[in-house]
Amino acid sequence: MSSPIVHAEIRSTDPDATRLFFGALFGWSFPEGAIPGYTYVDSGVPDALPAGISPLQGGNPLVTFFVGIEDIDATIAEATRLGGSVVQEPLRVPGVAFALIADPAGQVVGLAQQG
Repeated sequence: MSSPIVHAEIRSTDPDATRLFFGALFGWSFPEGAIPGYTYVDSGVPDALPAGISPLQGGNPLVTFFVGIEDIDATIAEATRLGGSVVQEPLRVPGVAFALIADPAGQVVGLAQQG
């Protein structure tokens, strides 16, 4: 089973300031996303890895990537069986379910299930 990296995200205490900084530094623009305060990152590069900048979603500031998986609940169960933990329970929005997990040392990675 292949599990590609499908998305990257910056969660910030001040997403507007984060967008202002990275927009000025890299020339990015920020189309609106599906969650209030969330924007996508448009790097101007066709077929670049999709990314977003958002306010905190119940946790601490972080920069992470999301791995595309087939079954979010089964993947979370396996992650916890292997000693990991759930940082953010699955959230389901139209077209995708996503969650955050951490390995036993605390590195946070996102999970994304299409559909």
